[in-house]
Amino acid sequence: MRRTERLFQIIQILRSTRSSITGQELADELEISIATLYRDMAELHAQRIPIRGEAGVGYVLDDGYEMPPLMLTADELEAAALGAAWVAQEADPSLARAARDLVSKLSSAIPKELRPIVLDASSKAIQTRNRVSERFDSALLRHAIRERYRLQLIYSDRDGNKSDRIVWPLLIAFLDRTRYLVAWCETKEDYRHFKTERVEELKVLAKKYPGRRALLIKGWEEATAGRNQS
Repeated sequence: MRRTERLFQIIQILRSTRSSITGQELADELEISIATLYRDMAELHAQRIPIRGEAGVGYVLDDGYEMPPLMLTADELEAAALGAAWVAQEADPSLARAARDLVSKLSSAIPKELRPIVLDASSKAIQTRNRVSERFDSALLRHAIRERYRLQLIYSDRDGNKSDRIVWPLLIAFLDRTRYLVAWCETKEDYRHFKTERVEELKVLAKKYPGRRALLIKGWEEATAGRNQS
């Protein structure tokens, strides 16, 4: 473990521990010597991290300390890079661009010694099938989901039959390389899953749907669980 990561980890341990923790307990958890721990603590004090230590009692992180947002471990950075790589391959073009921008911003903001973890990660997202093609601007769909706008869809089923639906968009679900719009359908008065590649037209309506999106998603999860058990 790099020293930078170890310093982050010490802060994380102290943040998650309500009572004081001894130097030996910290050293054992980090699998380092007590001498190394003392050197790390000296460095954290030099960086003005508000850690109090008392002989025979242990170390405590002062209440209210907020860790800077980009103090990330190697595994956290790799998880972010892997997730962004997957989104860049699987999501619509505008979200894919955002994922690539995220990786660029991460690599610019983190310490120089951690940049290879983001730019040359040990985990890769690999797909062999073609990207899903959609006929609408997915950024509009995501905006409608966030702001609770109703949608008008012209939807084509597997046999090519078209239907005109008014739906309440809840989320976009990714299954293999297929994307689904999960929504409450006013026509069917039930939850429905629409393959985004079969949406012929999508129009964002001016009127928002009633109720809270979180509650509707919870209802969808319960309905889906009930169907899977039957």
